[in-house]
Amino acid sequence: MNLIKSTSTFSLFVLLSRVLGYIRDFFIAIYLGSGPLADAFFVAFRIPNTFRRLFSEGTFNAAFVPSYSSELLKTKKNASSFASTIFNLLLLGLFFTILIIEIFMPAFIKIIAPGFSNDPEKLNIAIDLTRITFPFLFFISLASFFSAILNSHNKFAAAAAAPIILNILLIICLLYAENLNDNLVYYLSYTVTIAGLLQFIFLLIFVKKYFVIKINFNFKINNKVKNFFSKLLPSIFSSGVTQINILVGTIIASFQASAVSYLYYADRIYQINLAIAGIAIGTVILPNLSRHIKSNNSLKTRELQNKALELSLFLSLPASLALIVGSEQITSALFGYGSFDKVSVSNSAKALFYFSFGLPAFSLIKIFSTFLFARNDTKTPFKYSLISVILNITISLMFFSKVGFIIIPIATTISSWFNGIILLVFVINKNYFKFSSNFIIQISKIIFSNIIAIFIFYFLINLLESSLVYVNNYKFIFIVLIVLSTFVSYIGISIIIKAFKISDINLKY
Repeated sequence: MNLIKSTSTFSLFVLLSRVLGYIRDFFIAIYLGSGPLADAFFVAFRIPNTFRRLFSEGTFNAAFVPSYSSELLKTKKNASSFASTIFNLLLLGLFFTILIIEIFMPAFIKIIAPGFSNDPEKLNIAIDLTRITFPFLFFISLASFFSAILNSHNKFAAAAAAPIILNILLIICLLYAENLNDNLVYYLSYTVTIAGLLQFIFLLIFVKKYFVIKINFNFKINNKVKNFFSKLLPSIFSSGVTQINILVGTIIASFQASAVSYLYYADRIYQINLAIAGIAIGTVILPNLSRHIKSNNSLKTRELQNKALELSLFLSLPASLALIVGSEQITSALFGYGSFDKVSVSNSAKALFYFSFGLPAFSLIKIFSTFLFARNDTKTPFKYSLISVILNITISLMFFSKVGFIIIPIATTISSWFNGIILLVFVINKNYFKFSSNFIIQISKIIFSNIIAIFIFYFLINLLESSLVYVNNYKFIFIVLIVLSTFVSYIGISIIIKAFKISDINLKY
């Protein structure tokens, strides 16, 4: 496997999906802003979308890929039998889970967004919308199973491209927003579920070469299947700890008007980089890392882990610094139009500012967790993630009444750094990871490149300050030019000082 090429392929489709996701949210910001309807829709959308991220963005892979890869090393028949049993169990479990939650949706929403209880109209809208969007979870979870099969065979493109379907359909729906008025949120919700079905069909087409669906509920739950499910829940929690922290934040933020919306827009901006610097790299390295560990190839294991960590920092550090320096201008340029007023921009930018400090940590959690998942250890990341979530909740509840929703990104960042650091200490102490001899030199070069690049970014932000004000309808063009100029400068500096080596593109891991 070529790490950089595979990551680039995966990242290209993820980035395209995120760009389309931004266009979707751009229109939502214009037509819904950050009012009660927006809050209700974001809760209805965030619940299944959070579960989608928990299942699809490397989490299901973490439990499935090592087990499935192990069966593949024996025979294809073994692998097919194992996969069929897992699929049928998922089918049953998801069906009954969704059925139960649909029936008890009012109670479910009161748990997820307890602050909505103070506004009966907002609560009822959120209940209706979530009932519409929740079947999305059924289709997208099964689609994630197909993605895990494809990733096990080092096929990443189709799985990364699937979410594009959701964003394209939502954008098409939003193009008719002016004719839909307050009914827009209902049409958007139906579109979410339809998109889930289409993603399922899309991935089914690609997975046929490796897996054929055989619906049969007369299956045997052997030790291999039991072992898989014993790893699945911990891996969902540990690999998806960032999403769980954000969901916890949504629950707490529901007590403050429009806070859910502010956090949603901030989340959308930094998720673009997280998808590439953490999720993409973690997903790409897992199959080969599992194989290297099983074959006791310590040299390849060490090389792959070091390069993954290095690449993650190379991508996450500049994004983190840029979002810290330009959070206000970036938020305004991306969403500051129509119903998304100056107050909305200011509050979302504050949330983004504090989330940005945690961006490298969010990525490192994904990487270090993958080191453990490849060794079939999902319990350790689960244990540390649980502590992280408890820390997040404690900080948020202690200070929410004093500082409001802004404590949520602060608490998320603190708990994420705590999680990332203790994972690093653990993998080093267990001798699962050793820094390569030139790692410190490479990281020093990356930091130097970042310092130069962020000065360029800061200079351009100040130079074009008048073009980035809220009232300028062309501010998006200027922020894109600034970001591209800084990125090109960063890559150029990195190549010159060899923080990034072009020769690494062809290296096999």
